[in-house]
Amino acid sequence: MTTLRILVKPNANKSEILERGDGFLKVAVAAPPDKNKANKELIRFLSKEFKTKVRIKSGLASKEKIVEYIDQPCKI
Repeated sequence: MTTLRILVKPNANKSEILERGDGFLKVAVAAPPDKNKANKELIRFLSKEFKTKVRIKSGLASKEKIVEYIDQPCKI
């Protein structure tokens, strides 16, 4: 499994990767931060982008998160 540092920008017009760096991503998500909606959208978006399973390892209540993904494709 591989981990990435993510900086999330909620309430964006669309979900997209804003910036890529060495070991980190800035990601805009088209969901509000309340009731875990932004986290769910982040997982959905990154799973689609990476074509693999993604989970938030730490930072559930923060804009800064550590995301873990498996280097194998999954069925979505």
